[in-house]
Amino acid sequence: MEISELYKLFLKHPNITIDSRDVPDNSIFWALKGEKFNGNKFAYSALKAGASYAIIDDKKFYYSEKTIFVQDVLKMLQLLANYHRKQLNLPILALTGTNGKTTTKELILTILSTQYNIKATQGNFNNHIGVPLTILTFNKLTEIGIVEMGANHSGEIKELCNIAEPNFGLITNIGKAHLEGFGSFEGVIKTKAELYQSIIKNKGTIFFNSDNSVLNTLEKGNKTLSYGTNKESYLKAQFLSANPFVNLEIETSKGLKTKINSRLIGFYNFENIAAASCVGDFFKISIRNIKKAIENYIPDNNRSQFIQKNHNKIILDAYNANPTSMSLAIDNFMDIEQKNKVIILGDMFELGKHAEKEHTNIVKKLIKIKQKNKNIRIYIIGSMFHSIYINKFQNEDFESFKTTKEFINYISEKKFKEEWFFIKGSRGMKLETVVQYINTS
Repeated sequence: MEISELYKLFLKHPNITIDSRDVPDNSIFWALKGEKFNGNKFAYSALKAGASYAIIDDKKFYYSEKTIFVQDVLKMLQLLANYHRKQLNLPILALTGTNGKTTTKELILTILSTQYNIKATQGNFNNHIGVPLTILTFNKLTEIGIVEMGANHSGEIKELCNIAEPNFGLITNIGKAHLEGFGSFEGVIKTKAELYQSIIKNKGTIFFNSDNSVLNTLEKGNKTLSYGTNKESYLKAQFLSANPFVNLEIETSKGLKTKINSRLIGFYNFENIAAASCVGDFFKISIRNIKKAIENYIPDNNRSQFIQKNHNKIILDAYNANPTSMSLAIDNFMDIEQKNKVIILGDMFELGKHAEKEHTNIVKKLIKIKQKNKNIRIYIIGSMFHSIYINKFQNEDFESFKTTKEFINYISEKKFKEEWFFIKGSRGMKLETVVQYINTS
């Protein structure tokens, strides 16, 4: 079936589903395949559940005229998304980065939604499947589309840009993450820079952090808008405090100033707020609405969440972790002016051959912290952290556990009062489960 014919079907049945257990009215089921599943097997179930059509790429699962065969379901989904993007011809802002992209995306969405009809990536559904699915939610009522892009191997951002064809772009930062897929930090830089290259090709506009030395080395073309502490920035921002919530002052391109008291924790979120404010200012969001949107935004989904548990306060940042974000988050936690502190860290995943070195660097950082702060309690969790601790640092004054379950068994027997907890680790460690076992005295 030609893409133009498939597009006509999509316009009549604009709801996309890839899960045969979740089939909304007037939907088309796409039988995607993965390493451990074959969506073709569920095409019949989806049709029986009410799907208008099912797109398959394995002829033996053909059921009726409502079954449409294509050579590659994923490729066709991506082609359809790109075709749809071209028909709508609306402004699309794409953003990527090692850390903070989802928070920045949510802040931009919150700000722009005060004056526009906005559609954006849901959660962090930002890969080769998530990006086309996001674009296919845009419609004629959408005034601006926001597409988050993640990557764990070289060339991936370029592939996503070919689908979305963004005309606005933003890279939050570039750090050490997914080193297993990229091979090196230089590989991360090269892949993230593909977003800038796509924007330049599309003659679009780039928003960039003028304070970031890595981003400033990348080619950005002629249409750029900067944000940061630099006095020449399009959107000027001044950091005031983070104890624990970030307070800052922004100055718009028209010279208007306001102070913002956010509900975001950590200095690193100062950059995310400044980025979102810059985008808002460019799209003519009033400074009043920018301030109100940021101050009303409360993070969730284990991203820098602030949790009050009786007399204890918990900063839960267990959605993801890499060497850059973990080191910065530790520094920010130590800057909080509180006496009784507990650090709970879990393994960082997808580091490949760099895993032992990067985990060792974190442990060395913790040793220095412990030497200066004798009362702080430190717990490290996971097979990599535990192995490094047992083999190199067993004499240090903190404790190590091989699994999250082992740590839960340990901490559930303890009592805490008026403590500040910092919890961070890769998603697979499931450190958010620890919170319910922090008992108060």
